[in-house]
Amino acid sequence: MKDKIVLFLRAIFPFLTVIFLWRLAIPFWNPGGILALIPIFYCTFIRPTPWFMPFGLLFCFLIDYNLGSLCFWTAIYCLCYAINGFQIFVDLQDLDFNAVDVFMIFIGVGMLLSEIPHLNWTILGRMLWTFAWTVTLYLPITNLIRWVRYDR
Repeated sequence: MKDKIVLFLRAIFPFLTVIFLWRLAIPFWNPGGILALIPIFYCTFIRPTPWFMPFGLLFCFLIDYNLGSLCFWTAIYCLCYAINGFQIFVDLQDLDFNAVDVFMIFIGVGMLLSEIPHLNWTILGRMLWTFAWTVTLYLPITNLIRWVRYDR
């Protein structure tokens, strides 16, 4: 019985991480719960988790709701999911450092596209801060998910 509980907790840990990071929305540190994109990206593209795509889609929509954007991150997520489904040249699961470089492109392009219409120095500084903070937390969060799930 104990082994089944441990296996269950390992299986739901990525889902709980997304919920925790989304609920931890603080304007300066985690605007709109954008840090939840880390486990969403990792568990969808890098270490695919069963049933994570619909869950990630729901939480991208909830991040859009918190940020006041109209399905922006949801559309970026669906576009990346479609591109990943059609690509055959790059195996994201074998990249070094949990594919942090691919995540930097994903989050950087998304932030840049969302802020271009009303770009000024204040918004540029906030965007750069959020980008740096999100990328800095990518490796610790993904390594924690790997450690809990025993994906070595």
